[in-house]
Amino acid sequence: MHTTRRRAFRRTATILAVTGLLAVPLAGCAAGDDTAGPSEEIPAEGVDDGSTLTLWTRAPIERQAKLLVDAYNDSHENQVELTVVPNDDYVAKVGAAAGSGGLPDLFAADIVYVPNWAQQGLFADLSEQIDGLDFKDEINQGHLDAGTVDDKEYVLPFALDLSMLFWNKELFAEAGLDPEKAPATLEEFSEAAQAVQALNKPDTYGTATGLNCGGCLVFTWFPSVWASGEEVMSDDGTESLLNGDAAQAVYDTWAELEEAGAVLPSSTDETGPTWTAAFSEGKVGVMPFPATLLPSLEFDAGVAGIPGVDGGVSTFVGGDGIGISKDSKQSAQAWNFLDWMMSEEAQVEVLAKDGNAVSRGDLADNEYAAADPRLVTINEVAAQGSTPVALNFQQAFNAPGSPWLTLVRNRVLNGEDSVDADNDEITAILGQ
Repeated sequence: MHTTRRRAFRRTATILAVTGLLAVPLAGCAAGDDTAGPSEEIPAEGVDDGSTLTLWTRAPIERQAKLLVDAYNDSHENQVELTVVPNDDYVAKVGAAAGSGGLPDLFAADIVYVPNWAQQGLFADLSEQIDGLDFKDEINQGHLDAGTVDDKEYVLPFALDLSMLFWNKELFAEAGLDPEKAPATLEEFSEAAQAVQALNKPDTYGTATGLNCGGCLVFTWFPSVWASGEEVMSDDGTESLLNGDAAQAVYDTWAELEEAGAVLPSSTDETGPTWTAAFSEGKVGVMPFPATLLPSLEFDAGVAGIPGVDGGVSTFVGGDGIGISKDSKQSAQAWNFLDWMMSEEAQVEVLAKDGNAVSRGDLADNEYAAADPRLVTINEVAAQGSTPVALNFQQAFNAPGSPWLTLVRNRVLNGEDSVDADNDEITAILGQ
């Protein structure tokens, strides 16, 4: 995979420059250059000397970022200044700063962007520091893999966000469904959504999603393919496999729900900012949903892994990775934050205490998770999930008007028989 990334780097950088997704000069910015390494020797635990550090993150993980930053600032001499950027503005902001040498000391990135940004040389090489952690083998492997280029490690998990199947127990009970039982197959998911829809409650729908949001759809639909024993891409991330039997079953299921009127109408044009709002307001029966939003729900929700065609469960292990930027002059101090962030204190007493998944397998069975069976479920399913890695993931899947969005909308909304051709278009982008 790493060899493929090297070959693709120049072509990808050119595409990014042309599209404006990443305004980084090509010269002197590839991973492995001197510009991408720590600026000084870093002690094992970093340096806590009262320095002021800057950290950028995107809005979807604002809650977790603030919890970590506040706890760190309360217990350390160093102080972290957090900047939260709207999700739609984040890529452009990072790109502009990278091109002008103005990146903050630390910055987080949606895990699907990490491979490209690590390859571009935006992060400092932290291989020695990460390899020196006693619990390295317990760190979420998907995030470490996404941030590894040419055997160099650039990021750690900042916040895990897993896609899980959530359902409103009150609506399930009203619809005559067992509120304690999760739909175990795609068919059962569809039947549950239609049962809630049949209640004919005002402004209440069976399910919802973001049908004009590529990121929402990979986050919530890919797991059904994995749970069915199939893959969404080739191992090297250059070929799309989204015309397989399981993927076709996912499209058929959502087309059926659309035809039945069981999908929240605004889902058709939903581009991402409000795709979870209706469920959070108690207006949706069942849907794949971000696990990070569990603490914010004010009603009793069931939580399970996202089912496959005939059973099984999986999840998209998403969220954000975080690293030290190529522009930081305070690498030792920045590492002090990262080292603390991975500690039991931060993972359990900050993240798990707030109802979040932890980034270390050895801490998954903690006192806060044990107090809520739903958190135990989330931690268990995390081990059965996946984090897809592809250098051109953004262009193929997340970008507005991506070929992935074209495939979904053609099949689910328009009923067109163009999955094979649209899948080839995804492969064309992945293989550039």
